[in-house]
Amino acid sequence: APDVPPGPFLLVDLNNIIVFPPDARGFGTPLRTADLEDAEPLTLDGETIGYIVTQENEELRNAAEDNYEQRINRIFLAAGGGALALAVLLSVLFAQGLTRPLREITAAIRAVAGGDLGQQVPVRTQDELGHLAAAVNQMSADLAYSNQLRRQMTADIAHELRTPLTVLAGYLEALRDGVLEPRPDRLETMHAEAQHLQRLVEDLRTLSLADAGELPLERGLVDVGEVQRQVIGAFAHQAEQQGVTLEPRTPADLPPLDADRERLAQVLGNLVSNALRYTPAGGQITLGATHTSGTTTLTVQDTGRGIAPEHLPHIFERFYRADTARQTSGDANTSENGESGLGLAIVRSVVEAHGGSITADSALDQGTTFTITLPNR
Repeated sequence: APDVPPGPFLLVDLNNIIVFPPDARGFGTPLRTADLEDAEPLTLDGETIGYIVTQENEELRNAAEDNYEQRINRIFLAAGGGALALAVLLSVLFAQGLTRPLREITAAIRAVAGGDLGQQVPVRTQDELGHLAAAVNQMSADLAYSNQLRRQMTADIAHELRTPLTVLAGYLEALRDGVLEPRPDRLETMHAEAQHLQRLVEDLRTLSLADAGELPLERGLVDVGEVQRQVIGAFAHQAEQQGVTLEPRTPADLPPLDADRERLAQVLGNLVSNALRYTPAGGQITLGATHTSGTTTLTVQDTGRGIAPEHLPHIFERFYRADTARQTSGDANTSENGESGLGLAIVRSVVEAHGGSITADSALDQGTTFTITLPNR
């Protein structure tokens, strides 16, 4: 028998089963063949009955441990492969979720660029892509609305031009052919239609200059009360015939306003003319003004029939037509009264050219108040 080793050892039988010590790791299980290469044979009467395996500094592993380790390795390998496949799948899904809104937005923008306005993109999230989609939707809706207004305005201008031109052409042809005699009343009608055309062209020119930011303003210190009295004087006869009272309510100590006097008179004149059209006999139109450290506020208030709430946001649009709206267009806006249908649009453009703003408040059967706010310079 060999000498018993000084360090830890294992006693293994001929079947490579660990049989000693009983507390050894893997007791009762076989060792790997590789672990028996340096084993010392244990003999009895010249016959090998087992092996002594020195553990030295490393733990000897048996076959069961190897199998366990292999199973663990396979499990980790399978788990790693599954995690990798899941990561790839999630990456693909994330990429699709990220690029899908971008593809939809790109397609909508291309459609708008091709003239197909009104495109809408689904807003799927509330992050930056969601905000971008909402902005594209708003832009597309605004473009579609602007295009609709442009078409409507073109049709309205054609309508406004057609009426006086038809009247003029009819009278001229009749006079040329000798069907009608050139009487003063007929010449006066033709002159009125020509004036209506002239006003329409001038109004369109004013709006085009305002849209381009080139509306000329001859600024100077303006006495607001004097301008109000001038406007009231210009409409006094018409108001008297309609049984409507024109009243100024401007404090005597109101400071001068830095503005274009003629344009300011045009603004107040358009508003008073509009108020007279819808204020019944016995009504009142009041022109007021107040002053603060930063602004001057002008008001034109009437006791007319008012404006329906659904029409109020649109009254400053060009040629806006509604039965109860007070825009200078619609049934009252014909060559019979000489209005071009652009009065309130011009008012807003002139006020904004001065750096101010205009609003309207109204209640049906109670009246309307237009409020102009202009900065003090």
